[in-house]
Amino acid sequence: MYVYLNDKVVPKQDAVVSVYDHGFLYGDGIYETMRVYGGVVFMLDEHMKRLCRSAERISLCLPMPVDGIKAAVNETLKANKLSDASIRVSVTRGYGELGLDPDLCEKPTFVIYAHPFKSYPEEYFENGVKVMISRVRRNHPETLDPAIKSHNFLNNILAKIEAKRGDYFEAIMRNLEGQIAEGTISNLFFIKHDTLCTPHLKTGILDGITRDIIIRLAMSLGMNVREDKFRPGDLKTADEAFISNSLMEIMPITHVGDEIIAGGHVGHRTRELLSAYRNVVAEYVAERAGKGEN
Repeated sequence: MYVYLNDKVVPKQDAVVSVYDHGFLYGDGIYETMRVYGGVVFMLDEHMKRLCRSAERISLCLPMPVDGIKAAVNETLKANKLSDASIRVSVTRGYGELGLDPDLCEKPTFVIYAHPFKSYPEEYFENGVKVMISRVRRNHPETLDPAIKSHNFLNNILAKIEAKRGDYFEAIMRNLEGQIAEGTISNLFFIKHDTLCTPHLKTGILDGITRDIIIRLAMSLGMNVREDKFRPGDLKTADEAFISNSLMEIMPITHVGDEIIAGGHVGHRTRELLSAYRNVVAEYVAERAGKGEN
């Protein structure tokens, strides 16, 4: 495997970053994770916009223009001979002496990872997964802006540990007010009386790119959409539920803790949205591939 490090592709074993890198020392960095279908990076422009937004909000200068980052993504895919893959672009504050002052770092560290995409088991999509409501809370928006997709993930990791101990696929985190927010790596949706419900951005969640697509698809399918503040009880009494991100797409939920959703079956609206989402992907990939674009 090959990794793009700073300004070139290098073998994985040579992709070495200093222990004085502030991404390692303080989690001072940002990233984007993307899925690649047939050599086309899905929603690449949207991911680049969010990367730029994250960089701006932590006063971090990206090491190259967006077009350069896109080219580096393509170069990394080609070096690894990957067609269906997951891609992660990470930018840290870079090498510097100990201390929180960003000026200690002269230039950022830039890394692109590419890995063959490993599909989730088909039974997960057919039968749904089990999630839990975590005791670990989301960071308050006034503590850490949720619009920054940063390397600061310790609370999510603690929630993930909690989920693994209980043999759950994902942990749903609440905000400090007790409202359900999002999973450790996913946005959350549930359906009640043919209305698609999802936590409002004001609950302190990341505005997922997949989340936005799902909302638009629901509207196109004649569903009402409600972005609001919800409690765990709203989720546990839902007709259907699912989580989403760029890699898993739409993952049905059939259990929330000990509560069974939709009789333990994947609901027809969830299946309809997953099918519609995959159609969007197929159309996007065909259009970009036809133009020879990423």
